[in-house]
Amino acid sequence: MRDRVLHHAVFRVLCPIFDKSFIFDSYSCRIDKGTHRAVARLRKFCRRLSRNNTKNIFVLKCDVRKFFNSIDQEVLLELIEEKVSDKNALWLIREIVRSFGKKDSIKSSLDSRFRGNDKRGLPLGNVTGQLFANIYLNELDQFAKHGLKEKYYLRYCDDFLILSESKEYLEKLIFPIGNFLKKKIGLNLHPNKIIIQKFRQGVDFLGYVVLPYHTSLRTKTKRRILRKIKEKKFLLREDLVSEDLFNQSLQSYFGMLNHCEGYAIRKKIEKIAKIKL
Repeated sequence: MRDRVLHHAVFRVLCPIFDKSFIFDSYSCRIDKGTHRAVARLRKFCRRLSRNNTKNIFVLKCDVRKFFNSIDQEVLLELIEEKVSDKNALWLIREIVRSFGKKDSIKSSLDSRFRGNDKRGLPLGNVTGQLFANIYLNELDQFAKHGLKEKYYLRYCDDFLILSESKEYLEKLIFPIGNFLKKKIGLNLHPNKIIIQKFRQGVDFLGYVVLPYHTSLRTKTKRRILRKIKEKKFLLREDLVSEDLFNQSLQSYFGMLNHCEGYAIRKKIEKIAKIKL
């Protein structure tokens, strides 16, 4: 509990300093952002670029390989020091970052800035880690918006998208983006998660599939929701969870379905929920 209080205190001081330097279309762990706003923004981008679905467009999807495990702590601290000068604050931030202490067993072949550095990694699950991740990947955001001058770019955590009318143009972006990530912040694109999709075939992003005339849940997401509801219904029957907790779960899933075409899955959830104990 003491650690959580500390992390939140540090976050409340650092967030206003760094958040104003982030691009508008960075949606992970920020106030008034989140997955649903990211998906809504993607829909808006698609409508605009496709001229209200009258023209086919393409979407480049990329993912950073082992992002949290690959964050170079020294590079992160250098980025923080560009905006924070208080020595006591920097000491505390360094202690927090160093406490994550994950060693990277993969020997880097990058330039001398990264050679021999085994101080890598941030854990998931706390607010400072989420902010540090945004500070780190803000370098990519700035490169995409101001270096590559991409108008239709958005990012959620280490997943990012770029839209274009040309598939060939998007293919040519892969090398400069990968090269920038390696040389600037010591990251690599996941080779198996570089995908160029036609918008008309659906863009799979953050658990949803965005199509020209509607948005649906990803098939895996549907299956997971139904499985979890069945599991919680079983726990309710065994008196291992309360009815209030079960209903809260239902409302959470119904809230998710409000952002897509979810009538069919909603009916299936309601059918499971109505099964007599």
